[in-house]
Amino acid sequence: MPAQPPSLLLHNASVVTLDPALPRASWVAVDGGRVDAAGAGDPPREFIGRRGVRAIDCEGGALVPGFHDAHCHVLAAASALLAVDCSPAAVSSIEEIGEGLRRRAASSPPGAWIRGVGYNEFYLRESRHPNRRDLDAAVPDRPVRLAHRSGHAHVLNSRGLELADIRADTPDPAGGAIDRDAAGEPTGLLLEMDGYLDGVIPPLSRSELEEGVRLFNSQCLSLGVTALQDASPGNSPERWRLFAELRERGLLTPALTIMPGVAHLPAFLRERWTFGRESGGIRLGPAKIMLTTTTGSLSPPREELARVVEDAARNGFPVAIHAVEAEAVEAAVEAICRLPEGRTPALRHRIEHCSECPPWLVERLAACGITVVTQPGFIYHSGDRYAAEVDAERQPWLYRIGSLRARGVVVAAGSDAPIAPMNPMDGVYAAVTRRSSSGRALSPGEAVDAMTALRMYTLESAYSCAQEREQGAIAAGKLADLALLNWDPTSVAPEAIRDTKTLMTIAGGRVAWEG
Repeated sequence: MPAQPPSLLLHNASVVTLDPALPRASWVAVDGGRVDAAGAGDPPREFIGRRGVRAIDCEGGALVPGFHDAHCHVLAAASALLAVDCSPAAVSSIEEIGEGLRRRAASSPPGAWIRGVGYNEFYLRESRHPNRRDLDAAVPDRPVRLAHRSGHAHVLNSRGLELADIRADTPDPAGGAIDRDAAGEPTGLLLEMDGYLDGVIPPLSRSELEEGVRLFNSQCLSLGVTALQDASPGNSPERWRLFAELRERGLLTPALTIMPGVAHLPAFLRERWTFGRESGGIRLGPAKIMLTTTTGSLSPPREELARVVEDAARNGFPVAIHAVEAEAVEAAVEAICRLPEGRTPALRHRIEHCSECPPWLVERLAACGITVVTQPGFIYHSGDRYAAEVDAERQPWLYRIGSLRARGVVVAAGSDAPIAPMNPMDGVYAAVTRRSSSGRALSPGEAVDAMTALRMYTLESAYSCAQEREQGAIAAGKLADLALLNWDPTSVAPEAIRDTKTLMTIAGGRVAWEG
């Protein structure tokens, strides 16, 4: 049995509680892993000098609820930290991608898959996807798998295609597409085929997986992230047991909600696991449904989607539907709104991303009480691409926040890591300024104030998985998940938000990280 968390007294702080009963405070007392009390001014005598209490002088720093990433992919993010970084921050050309892959191959065992992650063709000098020949030139003698920033496209070299059994006569898998040249030969670019590749490419070894999770855990804590929601459609009972072991061994600290992939929902039900089941810091969340338009039509089709949504709800699970394009968002809203009235009044259904949301869908989202979990950080990291490639009339629909909130829609935020960096401050900054990394504004009318943006990464994220009674604010009785920052992001100039740093992270009443 783990030892009881110590008692803490954090004082001399600028506390942003997100508790309407006490919005601001200067000290917080923690006992038994939960917030005991908070207040303004000097701490009461009963907390000062109490035996066994660790007093922490925050030296004027800002204490906020620990950040809650409402949409990420833990194992993919852990895996990405072990792969060659091919993101725009690391490379600017296909040649540089090849150089990184070549260096990794030189230090890897013979025959091992060489993995790169995060490339984005829009930001490459060549302004195109790499192809099998590009990768062959860098690594001709062993398989290569290069993942796109979005996670929805991959490029294999010739050896990789051979091992994955992808040839000219290989049919496109359901929901996926094999890019081909004029002669019908695969170019190496594969769309929406992540699940297919996972079935043919060997996974990380156990030691590699654990090392990746250690790195990911350290990254989370260094950013003040104390709660995660894993939105991977491959989440199964076996995946739950893996996460449980990782947490039990201390490799994964943040509280974790895993969304069962809807294809695995029957397996969870056979084990009599219900929505909200909790054990060892892991909780079972809404059922994850992928809704895509990669092949030119909705997958799954509308009627099938409606059936899947109703089956999940009938079994007590809210749904979290991945929907990016306006057509997909509309189909997701329609499927949720069609649920029989009164059957699932307590379920909080969600749309993940909701990337394109025209005005009429804003109204329907509000009318049906659907929560939106979006990624403001995409505005910062990909805003220039959106501005260049999305039709001008559709740009106001992108990653809406202000309009949704004005209509009463709960909007939570996540990083979608490893699709984008996990840093919550990227998202808070983008939600407030609506600016890309180059400073380009994208739909500035959708901006919100910094306090609202902070709520999206804390209290609203907790609400999105029905955990607002336990997480998301600094209030007596709630879990003591806290982040000490160098300054209050709600009180500085917008341009300073991205320079906000985490000084200390407290998870479950324990000091889990100190800078």
